[in-house]
Amino acid sequence: MDIYVSTKGNDNWSGLLPDPNNIGTDGPVATIERARNIIREMKYSGKFDGPANVWLRGGRYAVEKPITFKHEDSAPVCYKAYPGEQPIIHGGKRITEWSIDTVAGSSKCWIADIPEVREGKWYFRQLFVNGQRRQRAKYPKSGFYRMESVPGLNSDPWHNYRDGQDAFVATEGDFKKWKNISDIELVTFHKWIEERIPIKSYDETSRLVTLSRKSTMALNDDFEGKYPRYYVENVFEALSESGEWYLDRKMGKVYYIPFPDEEPDNTEVFAPYTTQLIKIEGCLFSEKYVEFINFEDLIFEYADWNLNNGSSVQAAHIIPGVISMEGARFCAIKNCIIRHAGFYGVEIANGCIGNKITGNEIFDMGAGGIKVGGSDAEGYRTKLTGNNIITDNHIYSAGKVFYSSCGILSMHSFGNDISHNHIHDLYYSGISCGWVWGYKESVSKNNRIEKNYIHDIGHGLLSDMGGIYLLGVQPGTVVRGNVVHDIEKYCYGGWGIYTDEGSSHILIENNICYRTGSQCFHQHYGRENIVRNNVFAFGREGNVALSRMEDHLSISNKYISL
Repeated sequence: MDIYVSTKGNDNWSGLLPDPNNIGTDGPVATIERARNIIREMKYSGKFDGPANVWLRGGRYAVEKPITFKHEDSAPVCYKAYPGEQPIIHGGKRITEWSIDTVAGSSKCWIADIPEVREGKWYFRQLFVNGQRRQRAKYPKSGFYRMESVPGLNSDPWHNYRDGQDAFVATEGDFKKWKNISDIELVTFHKWIEERIPIKSYDETSRLVTLSRKSTMALNDDFEGKYPRYYVENVFEALSESGEWYLDRKMGKVYYIPFPDEEPDNTEVFAPYTTQLIKIEGCLFSEKYVEFINFEDLIFEYADWNLNNGSSVQAAHIIPGVISMEGARFCAIKNCIIRHAGFYGVEIANGCIGNKITGNEIFDMGAGGIKVGGSDAEGYRTKLTGNNIITDNHIYSAGKVFYSSCGILSMHSFGNDISHNHIHDLYYSGISCGWVWGYKESVSKNNRIEKNYIHDIGHGLLSDMGGIYLLGVQPGTVVRGNVVHDIEKYCYGGWGIYTDEGSSHILIENNICYRTGSQCFHQHYGRENIVRNNVFAFGREGNVALSRMEDHLSISNKYISL
């Protein structure tokens, strides 16, 4: 059966016609939610004769909250683009009523009043102009400041590194008592993570910056004997250059400095209203999963990010997906575009089996491309996640907000096929697999990481990364036929293939790794890994490294080193 959705539709119509009829009494529906409900109602009444196609006609479909699919929506159904047309599902609101003034000596600044912001109903952290991400006003304009000191903490990189702090002393001249200081966010970089923390206060005499919460990890940095780099964002006084913007929460005003060729009448300005666009939510407790729902040939864009979850200890692992799945079985996202958003593109979370994420283009993301992870080895059986297919995706220009995110992150998950993906231009690991440090039991096993092309990642911002990063005991996991090059670290650890703590029983063969900031292959510690028939070449610090020798077989290897 076929159901049609159109921007010219009406949710009171049947949805069985692709266009309105001549007398305007029937035609397509107007929303995806109504199409979903038609199928749900047919199932309740016993009239559903699937499989079904829900055809989205071309145009923009705005959503103010995620479109949610539950167990009762399970059916062989595909939400897909009408032939020859391009539907766009977006979570943005267009900002139009601009006045023009000058700010901080700028020749021209656009200012728009947004009552919802002033009333506390809406706050956004991204702005897109003609489909391009714009920069929130920040200091410094380029490069970083560096903390002068942190009370109670020395600059030794491992001094109380698991304990966070909520204050630091700024270097003289770096910090000021700027306007609306509680709306300014600190973005700091240390070790292998970034942290985003709102500022609470600043004392001009002592230069003490107090944060709204403690950092997740200690505010010291790598092996340089220094305190972390940082910048501050959403600073009104920094608003001075074309392409910069600022949101005044208290006054409910957004400021934007346009480029010379931009005028209000030739420019589309969108701010995201929601952080997620699609949620597939099965019930794990009752084992009522969502099954056989597919999305094909659609564009998803304009979704925001927030700071609700705090900071991640690695790989931006707590950041959700613009499209998220939990308790999903045999669902698919195929040949879609996911762009201009603040989270991971797709999240496959607890209790997800047999899903396919194939042929998608994911770019301009606040976090990474695809995140997979269910319960650990001690969790409930219904929360286990595995046997998903993640292939032929193009993931690039990611980590725009959460710099430590990965192209593809697979945590507690098994039996996944991660192959033929093209990943580049992000700031941390390309593919990360495993989520248990050391030799404890892990559900991460039998994953296949094959024939991926990973290049130009890291960009010298963070440390301790790999083009392909592996962690923990993973019997049956295979890393084969991948090409990895141009991995650039900040202080240490820009490896091509990196088997980190406890990586064991992994086969690594027929890979090509070259031009890496550190070695092409590095094993921190592990056991009984097989590394054979690889080409490791032009590593800046050598081609192969083993950090810790232990009283067992760590690696058996045969490799070509140039």
